[in-house]
Amino acid sequence: MGLIGVREATEALAGLPVVPRRPAVPPYRREAFGPRWRDVDDNGCNQRDDVLLRDAVPGSTTVQQQGRCPHDVLSGTWIDPYTGKRLELSDLKEPRQAQAVQIDHVVPLAEAWLSGAHGWTDRRRSDFANDLTALVASDGPTNASKGSDDPAAWRPKQPYQCAYAVRWVTVKQRWALAVDASELRALGEMLALC
Repeated sequence: MGLIGVREATEALAGLPVVPRRPAVPPYRREAFGPRWRDVDDNGCNQRDDVLLRDAVPGSTTVQQQGRCPHDVLSGTWIDPYTGKRLELSDLKEPRQAQAVQIDHVVPLAEAWLSGAHGWTDRRRSDFANDLTALVASDGPTNASKGSDDPAAWRPKQPYQCAYAVRWVTVKQRWALAVDASELRALGEMLALC
């Protein structure tokens, strides 16, 4: 399943349930979303390698076979979707370089928890955490600055706000997650830039 269009995102945003900014839910637990990365499509590769390959500049990656995974990504070039920064990495097995490109949950897990995931089964939470539509390869420091913030608290640079808002709404709609009033307003402002 791919992303919805701008018009569909605007319509979907208006249909999302609205909840208080800090709803009364159990405390967030990262472990409730399962292990870090699974191989959900049974291609032998975990979601990190799938996202790294998908989001790399076409033709820029070097890959190797690792176990059943035919595309364990060793190096490549990525364009951060939030800043436009170019990330050229030569050795993703080196820890510093591996941290330079991170896999971001566009809708952070803690935000999903507040928006309805607290009431899901562990399996549904794990499926959400590994949904390719909800994941992007991002610049490490930018991903860290975003943290678990929603669009009311954090926005990418303006040229990237439309795409960010469309992806955010796509994920919220697909997983039947709620928004709060300030998040709703921020997403509407970003979609208006499209």
